[in-house]
This record gives sequence, C-alpha cells and structure tokens, in this order.
Amino acid sequence: MMYPYLTLKDDTEITHSEMKQDGRVKVFIETPDDDLGFKSAVCWLPGFEWTDITGYTEDQMSFFRKLIRKNAPAILEFSRSGGVLDASNF
Repeated sequence: MMYPYLTLKDDTEITHSEMKQDGRVKVFIETPDDDLGFKSAVCWLPGFEWTDITGYTEDQMSFFRKLIRKNAPAILEFSRSGGVLDASNF
C-alpha cells in the first residue's frame, strides 16, 4: 500500500509505502508531464537508494534528493503508523 505524503505546487505527488519486513520504505515521486505522461523516481529508505528515474533533469533530482533526505525521519515514522493521515500518535 502507498500512502500520500506531499503534493508540490507543480502537482508532483510524493507517496510512501508501509515499512517492509526488512525495515525499508519505498518513496515514490510522480509528476504529470505532457510528453511522457508522468515523470517518476523511486527512493528506498533508509539507505537513500534511487531507482527507476524517468524524465527528471539532474537539477530536479538534486531538489528531490534534498527534499527526501530532510523528510526521511518523518516518512519513516509515518510508514510505521499507516501514513500521515493515520499518524495520530506522532
């Protein structure tokens, strides 16, 4: 299951999975694009392993790397509690 985390002003959606048995969390980034349909990238926390990058420029990826690094503690916590919408004990 993927949980909503953040929507940016350009309609980029950032979602995350529940915490997997191995302690990893999948963070998925997706931006609507007129040519590609969607740009996308995946980051696996806590190791910050980036995969499946499609359509983003290096400048855009630099922004996302910083954004995810700053938000990783919250994303990891929310992944344990059913997402930000169910994180009443956070």
